Amino acid sequence: MADSPNYYELLGVERNASVDEIKAAYKKMAKKYHPDLHPGDKEAEEMFKKVNEANQTLTDPDKKAAYDYELDHPGMSGAGGMGGNPFSGMGGEGFGDIFGDIFGGMFGGGGRARRADTTGSDVTVEVELSFLDAVKGCTKEVRYSHLTACPACKGTGAKNGTEVETCSKCRGQGVFNQVRNTMFGSIAQQTVCPDCGGTGKHIKEKCPDCRGRGLVKQEAVINITIPAGVDKNSYMSKNGAGNAGANGGASGNLIITFRLLEHELLKRDKLDLRVEVPISYKTAVLGGKILVPGIDEMIEYEIPEGTQPGTTFILRGKGIRTNRGTGNLYVTVNIEVPTRVTRDQSKKLEAFDDAVDKQKQCSKMRNFADQTERLYGKKPY
Repeated sequence: MADSPNYYELLGVERNASVDEIKAAYKKMAKKYHPDLHPGDKEAEEMFKKVNEANQTLTDPDKKAAYDYELDHPGMSGAGGMGGNPFSGMGGEGFGDIFGDIFGGMFGGGGRARRADTTGSDVTVEVELSFLDAVKGCTKEVRYSHLTACPACKGTGAKNGTEVETCSKCRGQGVFNQVRNTMFGSIAQQTVCPDCGGTGKHIKEKCPDCRGRGLVKQEAVINITIPAGVDKNSYMSKNGAGNAGANGGASGNLIITFRLLEHELLKRDKLDLRVEVPISYKTAVLGGKILVPGIDEMIEYEIPEGTQPGTTFILRGKGIRTNRGTGNLYVTVNIEVPTRVTRDQSKKLEAFDDAVDKQKQCSKMRNFADQTERLYGKKPY
């Protein structure tokens, strides 16, 4: 326990969280650390394994009870003063079950053993979306590979027409009780049957198609409807469309993540859009109509006279529209200064500059001149 992460803290849930809350937290963390999204990242792979451990423990009532007991009694594993086996009078299978439930994690058992009818793992697939598809929503065809029950043996793992025998060691239970000698005395512990691997079955002749696994890889194609406003951290989940579980276990889920392509002009901030528009010096001074790039078309907007460089205007309701709300379009204007002028243009510009009363018409220049005079005793203009 001391070297293991706290499963509740790992998933970010309270101890009284419901199974649904735990599963929802697990899906979020599994998506974050899924190996398919972090190829070659050993730390992410390790975190993914720990998240799966936490989910399997906290969604199983027996394992959760044992785990909670360990959290509440961290010192019991070193209780050397108990004086022998305090449960020796109980004996039999009942003793093994009770002791396994309470102390299983301390002695490597992790609680009561389970048959190997495990739930299949999730499958993650990435879908590329254009800017407009993500903003407006669309329908996409998704192709992916997943494990499904072998059609030749119908998931039994046995060659068609051959028998599947009940495991003689565990008598079809997949688990059995094992007696171990410890400092507390003889302890009965339930473990997975080593002969059948927890399946409770023995296959005489393996299916050649799946080599006895009962599962084969298969290509699948589904159509998904992607809602408007999908963002870079969004994902969709289709229950039961992932890998099939072994020995009849439930199938995992299909997790669909998105890779969003950027727009050439528009920048996205959740539901809001931002764009920079260059304007001429004349438009900034005198004002005038400009055309602003929008989602589907150019939008006409009136720039007021005397607009300063870097001014941002808000076009309300012109952002991304979703059933959760509508964003705005933020337009920042920057004045384009000509890099080359003719001699005639230069003379006219100088005449214009001389005609401008900077003390009355240019507030920023006036304030700057006042500050320099106060600090340095001299005006720059």
